[in-house]
Amino acid sequence: MFDLQKTITVTGTVTSFQYTNPHSWLIILGKGPDGKVQEWSFEADGPSTLMRAGIKVSSVVPGDKITMTTHPMKDGRPAGTWLTLTKSDGTVLAPRGAPPPGEKAPAPAG
Repeated sequence: MFDLQKTITVTGTVTSFQYTNPHSWLIILGKGPDGKVQEWSFEADGPSTLMRAGIKVSSVVPGDKITMTTHPMKDGRPAGTWLTLTKSDGTVLAPRGAPPPGEKAPAPAG
């Protein structure tokens, strides 16, 4: 369902972080390709995998300004899979391992 050949970035404001099994979801208000603000949903792993990557339920809270790197949905809906999230302070949260070169690694769990 995700276009693994395409990577985009979306900048916006977090509205909720659903830290749940089997998949967690981060919801933001961000600009779409047409420049209009719309709700975006980003799928991530469940809490146990996120914890191992240093991502706690308190790591991202409503109101945070973030930039998400994602593989978007193939059908064009405003959603994707969470690759990296960069907070306004420069912290990078990457559920599946090290972020791309030049980006800060996530803090250890705990």
